Amino acid sequence: MTDAVKGPAAYFPSIEKKYGRQISEWKTLIRSSPLTKHMELVSWLKSEHGLGHGHANALVAHTLAEDSGK
Repeated sequence: MTDAVKGPAAYFPSIEKKYGRQISEWKTLIRSSPLTKHMELVSWLKSEHGLGHGHANALVAHTLAEDSGK
């Protein structure tokens, strides 16, 4: 039996399906942005790339946690 994916990564399949980009592409975009604060990045993804709040938040949370080693 496999464990269900929890946390921000649970959104990843629907993000890829809805927006047509791989998660790795979104993470590259986030990391290349001059913005560094969580909500600034969320707002940027929403305004510049048309993501919904939950999807943008999940991508930013996962990417920043990954980068901080948490």
